[in-house]
Amino acid sequence: MGLIPASFIDELMSRTDIVEVINARVPLKKAGREYKACCPFHGEKTPSFTVSPTKQFYHCFGCGAHGTALGFLMDFEHLSFPEAVEELASLAGLEVPREESQGSERRTDLYGLLDAVAAFYRDELKRHPPAIDYLKARGISGPTAATFGLGWAPEAWDAVLKRFGRDDETVQRLATAGLLVERDGGGHYDRFRGRVMFPIRDARGRVIAFGGRVLGKDEPKYLNSPETPLFHKGRELYGLYEARQALRQIDRLLVVEGYMDVVGLREAGIAWAVATLGTATTPDHLERLFRVTEEVVFCFDGDRAGRQAAWRALENALPTLREGRQVRFLFLPEGEDPDSLVRAEGAEAFAARLDHARPLSEYLHDELAARVDMDSMDGRARLAELAKPLVARVPEGVFRALLVRRIARAVGMDEAGYGRFVEAAAGEAPRAPA
Repeated sequence: MGLIPASFIDELMSRTDIVEVINARVPLKKAGREYKACCPFHGEKTPSFTVSPTKQFYHCFGCGAHGTALGFLMDFEHLSFPEAVEELASLAGLEVPREESQGSERRTDLYGLLDAVAAFYRDELKRHPPAIDYLKARGISGPTAATFGLGWAPEAWDAVLKRFGRDDETVQRLATAGLLVERDGGGHYDRFRGRVMFPIRDARGRVIAFGGRVLGKDEPKYLNSPETPLFHKGRELYGLYEARQALRQIDRLLVVEGYMDVVGLREAGIAWAVATLGTATTPDHLERLFRVTEEVVFCFDGDRAGRQAAWRALENALPTLREGRQVRFLFLPEGEDPDSLVRAEGAEAFAARLDHARPLSEYLHDELAARVDMDSMDGRARLAELAKPLVARVPEGVFRALLVRRIARAVGMDEAGYGRFVEAAAGEAPRAPA
């Protein structure tokens, strides 16, 4: 990524209203010439967080947090400096210019190469009737396939290598982009062969990686690009770009497990589904989701693997649960996935299931209660202990207070007492697995 000129930062800050930026995330109240709120960076009951429209600055007299709109976005939404600049620029309707460095030129080359390969895969799909028949059998129409840029990787070992590997330097770029694999004895071969191809796009719509699905029973059923300079699977979400293109306002995002689930739901008229890319939901995924919406629903199979994945998602969601954010869980009937279920019962019935998805607080309580004997005092004490480090991971505020109340009532403890119990554990809460 190229350097962002300092002159552009100056222009961007002159066009940015810090009150507008912060108020969209933390509701502000007018107080004389300034605005006030309870600080989003530490728990407090009396507002000590002030925003000055004249100075274009925020300051908290409680914890000392202070800075500009740019700094606020970086701290509040856990963005890098370039990401925060991109966010403010999009609000101001500006394009971020770059002073290209050698490294950023190489990245630009990779974007162009991946885009060309995606076009090649799209053209190959038109020439491969079995892949078209497969998509039709899964209920996917031409317009939906076009929306996601679906393609076909020929079964040859060197289709991409022959088409794009003009010289040693380009072959190396193809390998860096995750499209080629190096042979043990020297040379390269295509990573994706005989697969329906799903381009993975970044927030700007650029192709950064691929997922591929076999038509037959070969293994693995799904194959993803490896980590590359452009692609980090712990940060990216399949379908998020397409959802943002389809919907101006996204009130809810549904997190599913597979590419075909996202595409199948879109075909049924549900345009707000995304998928993690062969990995557990990470804190980076959660922060990205909550930049787009305030409600996230995780959809998992009802089997053991699905419940384990749901619990990992819950653990990673806890530190992100600031006021206004909601996380819920939907478990599907055995043997069903979102794609098959929405085809069987229709979008309206599927959406009705989402309305009855379990809130995170309920799922946390019920899952822990199932591990102990709630009819005994020892069992209830064990529940209080199991919940303690989890509740401690939730930022101080209304949601944590309500969670404390729920657990305290379930185990028969005094609410204030259990609250102190949790606060004492805040420093010892274990890190959730990424």
